[in-house]
Amino acid sequence: MLQPPTDVPDASTGVDHHVGAMPTIGFPAQPPNRLVREPRVGVRAHVMRQVVVLDIAGRLGDVVEDVDHAVELALAEGPRGVVCDLSAVLEGAEPGAVAVLAAVGRHVRDWPGIPVAVACPDPRLRAVLIAHRRGGHLIVTASLFSAVSAVLATPAPAVKWLHLAPHPTAIRASRDFVTLTLLDWRLGRAIRLARLVVSELVMNSTMNAGTDVDVSVAWNLGALRLSVRDYSPRFSRQRYSALGLHDRGLAVVASLSHSFGVLPTTDGGTVVWAVLDATRPPLSTNRPRLPAATSRESPRFTDALGLGGLPFCAETGPHRTGHRTSGPPSETPAQPSAHH
Repeated sequence: MLQPPTDVPDASTGVDHHVGAMPTIGFPAQPPNRLVREPRVGVRAHVMRQVVVLDIAGRLGDVVEDVDHAVELALAEGPRGVVCDLSAVLEGAEPGAVAVLAAVGRHVRDWPGIPVAVACPDPRLRAVLIAHRRGGHLIVTASLFSAVSAVLATPAPAVKWLHLAPHPTAIRASRDFVTLTLLDWRLGRAIRLARLVVSELVMNSTMNAGTDVDVSVAWNLGALRLSVRDYSPRFSRQRYSALGLHDRGLAVVASLSHSFGVLPTTDGGTVVWAVLDATRPPLSTNRPRLPAATSRESPRFTDALGLGGLPFCAETGPHRTGHRTSGPPSETPAQPSAHH
């Protein structure tokens, strides 16, 4: 006899759900071979208007660790924002699970350029998240629509990217790229530190990963974020742990940065990032005062012939070469004619 399949595709979503025969112990008798669908548990991601939406289902305590990892994977891609949708989460979340979810706010605290929101229909859970010290960095709303709208309403950061091959010139190219970008954004005061930090990040990534890297520069509300992404299939968070910064370059980055960290990517690579303080100088509203034209005098010179009282620039028009002007030189006074 053929047994009923263990995986049945959902026609509405195209996703396979694990199903099985309902046990009869403790439950009313079920018709033979009747399949009962179990509720979906886990995290599933999709994109909505450049915002990564994480659909979370099940009991929060069972999936909250997966949620934290999914948020890191989403942030590594540099989206417009991230929304954790708790519409399918069962009620009665444990305090420990709520604390782990609120800790996601640390990413926004370190870099506010990518906001993270939580869509939670449970008013009690919303109140606990808002009251948490790290949850205060999150956008907490009652619905997915309001969460996405709130994320899109935040100021979008300015971002530029550069792709580099693992070549000895990559470090110099990254420094020049950062310099030109910051000059274009009127952030010249941050160039010196930014060049040093991006050099160390690129050097570390090219030496450890040996792959192409993507360098990004982002600015948002006085914060400058430098990141380098490699494509190595071996993600190793231990290389960048705060307790193991024996690498001189990463120690320099950590000492100069407002915040510093590492994120995993979906392909197994690594994004190493650092945030610096970079305030933009205000534009001056005062018009420059030009001195009056009558107060400016031509510079004078003295030579061996004693022509000390002559102006250095005798002509105010364009300089002409290749011919001489007719008439007596201006510095020789005209002599009266001997014949009348």
